[in-house]
Amino acid sequence: MLQLYLDDLRIGQRFTSGAHALDEGQVIAFASQFDPQPLHLDGAAARGMLFGRLVASGWHAAAITMRLMVQGGVPMAGGLVGLGGEISWPRPTLPDDVLRVESEVLEIRPSRSRPDRGIVKVRIETLNQRDEVVQVLEARLFVPRRSQDAQEQHTMV
Repeated sequence: MLQLYLDDLRIGQRFTSGAHALDEGQVIAFASQFDPQPLHLDGAAARGMLFGRLVASGWHAAAITMRLMVQGGVPMAGGLVGLGGEISWPRPTLPDDVLRVESEVLEIRPSRSRPDRGIVKVRIETLNQRDEVVQVLEARLFVPRRSQDAQEQHTMV
């Protein structure tokens, strides 16, 4: 699997993940354990609420997003180590949505005090099968740099 270091990244670089098909059983199972509200647990009760139907928890969308990113959506060396970010859910995630993640590198900042690492700001959009954005995450990620020896070998290839 491709592993990218800080030195491999460029502003504007984009990544697209695989897909995840969501169904009602997953929505209810996640909500039962982590966000037990009627709009995520019971279709009949949800009809009288804000969205008028059963919807997935935003935290469920966030968890699916993370899985898709880890499985190839943002292939950072050392894994996806978050340093913070801002998240929004512009529309609900629904049972039967098929989600994918599209990410773009916005900023790359090598560390001044630690030359072996840096911080990358990434805009991560989770989209459904209709290309509607259901979640936006602007995250700051810790990304290691290649060792000096590895950088020299990488440049020779």
